[in-house]
Amino acid sequence: MAVRVAPSILSADFASLASAIDLVAPETDLLHVDVMDGHFVPNLTIGPPVVKDINRHTDLELDCHLMMDNPGQYLEAFRKAGADGCTVHVEIGGTAELIEQMRSLDLRVGLAANPDTPFDAYESFIDQVDLLLLMTVFPGFSGQAFHPEVVPKIRQTAEAVRARGAAAVIEVDGGINQSTIGATAEAGARVFVAGNAVFGSEDPRGATRNLRELATAAIAS
Repeated sequence: MAVRVAPSILSADFASLASAIDLVAPETDLLHVDVMDGHFVPNLTIGPPVVKDINRHTDLELDCHLMMDNPGQYLEAFRKAGADGCTVHVEIGGTAELIEQMRSLDLRVGLAANPDTPFDAYESFIDQVDLLLLMTVFPGFSGQAFHPEVVPKIRQTAEAVRARGAAAVIEVDGGINQSTIGATAEAGARVFVAGNAVFGSEDPRGATRNLRELATAAIAS
């Protein structure tokens, strides 16, 4: 699979969100939308109404990361708002039911695991999902430092995906920048969520392009 960089709008200026999206659009086809409920994580962000407005503005795929205690109550609302895929956390439980619900809604199925969540917690679902999001920080706030101890888990997960012939793609999120993207790409990640590294840059479009080039080079080396 080709490398994909998913700019995270959590780090964008929400007062000019449409302009921020337009700026990176030529260099990406996937936007990462962080949804936080103030319970599963200690922060509160956006919901389906904002996703609906974003969807009206852009043709980019919307990758909605649901950091919520009760995502099942909102999956249909996110689908109707224009989400292309939703990712739920394995830590909240009820994973099989949530996967089935997402499939029934024709959503791309994502499953996330926090840095301290072991491989065994999601191993049985590898064949059932489209996306495995391995958090490289603890979710809740942008701008955190990358946790390098997650890299072996990325490699272990990638090896399991290959061994099973599974279709799941590995995504990483948290502290992804020009210094850290190479290690995660070499370990097996193919989708890279980048917030501050993109929207904190003086040239968000160029930063997105540069991240993709660095990841591609790390894979080829």
